[in-house]
Amino acid sequence: MGTASQRVRGRLYSLAAAFTSSAMWAASDGRRFGQAQRYLDRAVALADMSADPAVRFRVWGHAGAMFRQLGRPVDALAAQEVARTTTTARRDPMYASLAHSRAAVAHAALGDQVATRRALGFAEAALDRADAAAQRPPWMHFYDRAEHEGLAMLAFLRLGMYAEAEARAHRSLALRKPELVRNRALTQADLAHSQLGQNELDAAVASAKVVPIEMWRGRTARLLADFGTRLERVAPLSTAARQWADHTSGNNLTGAA
Repeated sequence: MGTASQRVRGRLYSLAAAFTSSAMWAASDGRRFGQAQRYLDRAVALADMSADPAVRFRVWGHAGAMFRQLGRPVDALAAQEVARTTTTARRDPMYASLAHSRAAVAHAALGDQVATRRALGFAEAALDRADAAAQRPPWMHFYDRAEHEGLAMLAFLRLGMYAEAEARAHRSLALRKPELVRNRALTQADLAHSQLGQNELDAAVASAKVVPIEMWRGRTARLLADFGTRLERVAPLSTAARQWADHTSGNNLTGAA
């Protein structure tokens, strides 16, 4: 890149940072956390060299998700704060809303109900101000009110507020874009967890069974395997537990996770 103009070099660094950030996301989702951390270090360096605040937002947003999966909510919160203070998030409320929604999940993991609700309120207010039709990179197209509701659901799940988590899950599913099949499957699995937390065994199993068999992989499979474990622990002799066992064994899903 020695002979390229500064603008071209910045664009190339931006593309490299974006690809590396996607690799970090994939590694984190596959629980290859050592590899994900190495990708993070490289993505941060590339994003800084790009001088592109949008890609910097993306990198730190992915970093927050990785830290969340690692059980490091303080680091997840710090990563979302970096994302929230980028020029992109300050100028476009859609980005600010996403950062606040993700921060709410981190606050919830720390058990801070007040901060969780405050962050969700900021996210909703920013989303109301955002121009949904504005031009944004393709990687931001996933975020909308459905995704915000899904993140709110995750926050309330972590707080153990299962009724509110269930309400948010239903809202998210009602608003989900049809093409976001994996996001829908994840929300459906979390809905089952929220219902199980309220001891609504039949409803929980019915919700979990809605997840298509072909989506039983990665994080979705882990959520459903954990659901089965929780169900067996709280109600081992119930009809619901037997129905779930029949569903998983009949579809060869017992070891899916």
